[in-house]
Amino acid sequence: MNKVTILLSTIAIAFSIFSFINFKNSSAQVYVDVNQLIDGYTRTKVEREAFQKKANTLKANVDSLITNWQSELKVYEKERSSLSKKEVAFKKELLANKQQQINNYQQAIQKQIQEEDQKMTQTVVNDINDYIKEYGKENGYKIILGASGSGNIMFADETADLTTEVLDGLNTEYESN
Repeated sequence: MNKVTILLSTIAIAFSIFSFINFKNSSAQVYVDVNQLIDGYTRTKVEREAFQKKANTLKANVDSLITNWQSELKVYEKERSSLSKKEVAFKKELLANKQQQINNYQQAIQKQIQEEDQKMTQTVVNDINDYIKEYGKENGYKIILGASGSGNIMFADETADLTTEVLDGLNTEYESN
């Protein structure tokens, strides 16, 4: 009878330990600060620098066109008094057409810059999401919440914050590629 009690007690203790560990892994609610991950991720910095260079080049092209148009406008204003009515009308029309083309080009460039920014941001977010998915699987988490500072997680114990650990792993993985 004593051996049976010891055996049952041992089984009960083992089951309790297993249940505790399994419960801890299955119900642990953890989170990451999404903004901190995006800002601290090395690829974000690399992508932003490349994006900024491209955006600056595109903006410089627009600025150059505007400067040229303004120069042509000044020349027209100086010469206007010496031109015939037909020449004045023709120059006005040319300047107006050129201004419209520049405005259209400027809008297209702004749209392109906005699309490039969204594409860059989505690439970074996809990297982070993929890493967190693998991280969660490897560490036995059933759910990892994302806090973005907009009220979706109002309070969480600091021990549930995986941000630094995930960010370190994310940067290590990126830098090793």
